[in-house]
Amino acid sequence: MSARAQVSSEQESREVVEGARQTEWEGRGFLRDLFLGEFRLDLVHPFPADGEERPEFARFYRALERFLRDSVDPAKIDQTGEYPGAVIDGLKRLGAFGMKIPKEYGGLGFTAFEYCKAMELVGSYDANLVALLSPHQSIGVPQPLRLFGTPEQKQKYLPRCAAGAISAFALTEAHVGSDPSSLSTTAEWDGASYVLNGEKLWCTNGTLAELLVVMARDPTTKKISAFVVETCWEGVRVEYRCRFMGLRALANGVISFRDVRVPRENLIGQEGQGLKIALVTLNTGRLTIPASSTGTAKQCLQIARGWSNARIQWGVPIGRHEAIAHRIGDMAATTFAMDSIWKLSSRLADRGGYDIRLEAAAAKEWNTSREWEIVDRTLQIRGGRGYETESSLEGRGEKPVGVERMMRDCRINLIFEGSSEVMHLFMAREAVDKHLQVAGAMVDPKKTVAEKLAALPRIALFYALWYPCLWLKGLLTPFRYGDFGRLATHLRFVERSSRKLARESFHGMVAFGPKLEKKQGFLFRCVDVVMELFAMSASVSHARRLLDAGGSEAESAVELADLVCRNSRRKVQRLFQDLWSNDDGRKTELAAGVLNGDHALLAEEIVDLGLEPDAFRTRYVSRERAATVGQ
Repeated sequence: MSARAQVSSEQESREVVEGARQTEWEGRGFLRDLFLGEFRLDLVHPFPADGEERPEFARFYRALERFLRDSVDPAKIDQTGEYPGAVIDGLKRLGAFGMKIPKEYGGLGFTAFEYCKAMELVGSYDANLVALLSPHQSIGVPQPLRLFGTPEQKQKYLPRCAAGAISAFALTEAHVGSDPSSLSTTAEWDGASYVLNGEKLWCTNGTLAELLVVMARDPTTKKISAFVVETCWEGVRVEYRCRFMGLRALANGVISFRDVRVPRENLIGQEGQGLKIALVTLNTGRLTIPASSTGTAKQCLQIARGWSNARIQWGVPIGRHEAIAHRIGDMAATTFAMDSIWKLSSRLADRGGYDIRLEAAAAKEWNTSREWEIVDRTLQIRGGRGYETESSLEGRGEKPVGVERMMRDCRINLIFEGSSEVMHLFMAREAVDKHLQVAGAMVDPKKTVAEKLAALPRIALFYALWYPCLWLKGLLTPFRYGDFGRLATHLRFVERSSRKLARESFHGMVAFGPKLEKKQGFLFRCVDVVMELFAMSASVSHARRLLDAGGSEAESAVELADLVCRNSRRKVQRLFQDLWSNDDGRKTELAAGVLNGDHALLAEEIVDLGLEPDAFRTRYVSRERAATVGQ
């Protein structure tokens, strides 16, 4: 069967994803409440304190910093496209592959905050190492087994992972990206074991891995399950090593499975739980990237500060010119917000009693988008030296600062572990969850007229109470948050905006009805509003904690948080305006014309590279190789 024939229908795709969702919220959720117009400051304030640093973590952190500085050459790793064996061995000796694995299984047993703090440090130095350590511990074998594994699975595999047996996650296929309903890798039970057949694309760590988490479908029931697969087993093969714009050492490849026999005891969780396991694993697994992105942003700020003081143009340092000063000011404020977001999110994950699926997604999306902006601005400030490679700079006697490498390396963070578009869709779906629980019958095409009429009394009762409250609660807002001083006005803005967002979301449901899910422009703006309110809340709470603690940085934190909020307020106001006054329909119409071959003048006067749709046919490396051998 061709790859094209295997692509699922829109309805099938929706049903698969809905079936994998966590339908129950397992604790409190700050962003979930914001979407409903409830600003629960008590969920994020007081900002979780760092507390006394555990001695074992402090020792590891210092050792990791020394190791990075003395034993890792990021420029060389980038140039060779390989991880030196000495670097991997050094990380194993440090225990870096077992940071999140409990001590009882030979790991370091770090909290989510401690792990993220270590990854922030790594991210400030070399993104290639983040791409080695993070997939192993966030989506590789350790995390799914911690959450869903049997005692026997944990005892068998977690000590190996902690000792440095690298693991990887295998979900994506040539025609399966964010839509897993078209998954073609199969795992068929033959009475003795599961027989695994298929091919996985972009399996990060796959070319180095000893262990894989593989998602495969039962060809009979169509249910997707998760398995631990050892790469030494017969039938597992690395077909191809992929190479990329950045992260040049990324051990990413195409992995094929041909009649691989997987014991029943290597099934993770229950049959059919594969996608749910993947989604739950990513809830906390996504927290790595927001932290490592912050490390990159902090490093960029230091580069910009040093260069902007050193470079003299028109008689003064360039940082004293307003054009550059504005960039640096925004970079500093944004970096403070990024720092606040990852620290708050990881602390909430450690605290327990919270469902952080939205917070983790928002942290990943907001921080990676801002990381890209900051790296881009850093390169602009450095000018030609930002575009020049480290080796070239060093060759002519200048400080080898690798901004162009940082830019190439960080671009993938807008795609890794859920692209920006997928993160928006995920958050938008969770944002309307309560409304769908209450009024879902009215927008469900499967419901009959009688069923919709029967649901009306319950729907009317809910909204008759909920909607007026969104207005009435605002009567007390002007008198709140006085103990936050100059930052109080920003918290009042967050509260007002959360209620306005809830009203506008409801208006969207009324205006668009069942078509709301197609209105991605509207939904994405709602999500962007919530992310800005999250950044404001985290920054204000963080600044208040630092202010209460005293110290030399207290007032600095308030200044940074104030600019964070000023910038976010302007964005939120613009987003609200654009909800109902936009050119979404015109853009969609114009795009349809482009896809249909209209506007041919835009294809004139260029070299024809043969980029018709058929040229982009998905290919399977193992099938192509088998066909070649058979000729």
